[in-house]
Amino acid sequence: MTVHFIGAGPGAPDLLTLRGRDLIAASSVCLYAGSLIPPALLDHCPPGARIVNTAPLSLDQIVEAIANAHADGHDVARLHSGDLSIWSAMGEQLRRLRALGIPFTVTPGVPAFAATAATLEAELTLPGLAQSVVLTRTSGRASAMPDRETLPAFAATGATLAIHLSIHVLDRVVAELTPAYGGDCPVAIVWRASWPDERIIRATLATIVAAAAGGPERTALILVGPVLAPTDFAESSLYAAGYDRRFRPRSADSRFAGAGE
Repeated sequence: MTVHFIGAGPGAPDLLTLRGRDLIAASSVCLYAGSLIPPALLDHCPPGARIVNTAPLSLDQIVEAIANAHADGHDVARLHSGDLSIWSAMGEQLRRLRALGIPFTVTPGVPAFAATAATLEAELTLPGLAQSVVLTRTSGRASAMPDRETLPAFAATGATLAIHLSIHVLDRVVAELTPAYGGDCPVAIVWRASWPDERIIRATLATIVAAAAGGPERTALILVGPVLAPTDFAESSLYAAGYDRRFRPRSADSRFAGAGE
């Protein structure tokens, strides 16, 4: 039998992928991160499914539950919030499963930064302002940051920063980013993006600490960069009338002429 690791998305139940939904419906055991997964997603579990909240469990206990289900011949849906590729603790579970010879699949989910950008109605890469997005965090109790991965180093690139798991040290984030971006750089904080109780604060590096005072100290994402309040940016050449491309050659002499046929 198979363990299906599924990115459950940022919170809104309808942001679960169709593949994720179908795998949940086909698995007689479901392990989910109860502190972050909306209960509505469990409605996709089949009747009689064994549902386990892994929030209070250790890694050993989680793997034991998976191994027991596998031994009993059950498929397992393992739900994590957001997307599994970042800060999901999936890697350590997969290492254990490989050692035990238990097969698994991985299904991506909508990541928190994408849901946050959608909430803000923002494109995080605008011509002339930023063409890169850095997904990062500050050191926490569960995982320290490598010495070479610092906020000042990322800020020096001018990229749009999506800073996770750091709302509790917002003052430090501001202090480390201001020298590179300047105090007037736009900032947005979104708590629980796509949830019914979603909360948004827009400010600048100079004003965000005061604006966010008294706000929740978890499940927030901090976005920083000029793309959040663009006053002037170039239009992409992609749809420009004179841009020669495969599906819109500009003349019979174009190197793309006939290529789209």
